[in-house]
Amino acid sequence: MGRFHHHCDGSVHEHRDLGDHTGYPETGSERVMVLESILAENDRVAAMNRADFARAGVTTVNLMSSPGAGKTTLLKRTISSLASTLRLGVLEGDIATSLDADELDGLGASIALVNTSAGFGGECHLDATMVRSGLGRLPLEQLDMLVIENVGNLVCPAEFDVGEHARAMVYAVTEGEDKPLKYPVMFHVCDVVVVNKIDLLAYLDFDLDLFVANLRAVNPTARLIELSAGTGEGMGEWCDWLLETCASR
Repeated sequence: MGRFHHHCDGSVHEHRDLGDHTGYPETGSERVMVLESILAENDRVAAMNRADFARAGVTTVNLMSSPGAGKTTLLKRTISSLASTLRLGVLEGDIATSLDADELDGLGASIALVNTSAGFGGECHLDATMVRSGLGRLPLEQLDMLVIENVGNLVCPAEFDVGEHARAMVYAVTEGEDKPLKYPVMFHVCDVVVVNKIDLLAYLDFDLDLFVANLRAVNPTARLIELSAGTGEGMGEWCDWLLETCASR
């Protein structure tokens, strides 16, 4: 049994897992039909979200990562750096608690929280419907850019279009060089990969060149930005990318 991945042209293919999965029943075409139905509904709602963003003139970035990679710390510095330049909003996705949303509150951005445990089954990702549920709590017409902080997970968030214009992921050097090979879909779908916590490189047995080679094996074109959200080193390039992305729209 494997994971399915949906492409923009409507095709679906299965990423086969390694190992013995003989305990799973054969589901054949029935499983594919169910999955296609789920993804088709998600894409319908994603198109509605995208239309709302277009009407409001909002550029939207889907920000993804594993748990603890530093998305919220990066957003705190981003808001502080760009609050006087861009009207920013953040749709904060989490399974439970308002901890991350509370950290961002009061820094100069509009914040809306979506807990997937509240009516969405505690999912480990945001889909288009979940995002749509939070949009009504944001003043879209008064924003230039919306950042969707997705649930920390290196698998499921990459498979769901939520109506975003660009996808970015935060990767921490503490995660090891092999992650692009182990989670290729996540790294493949991103427009930019932010390598975070570079202030720790002197203390880690980490081969940055090997990580980059592994990234390029699955995504030759993603922009690579090295920074430390903790110290602020390299934040200028990340902020420039956000400004460029907003200006391009």
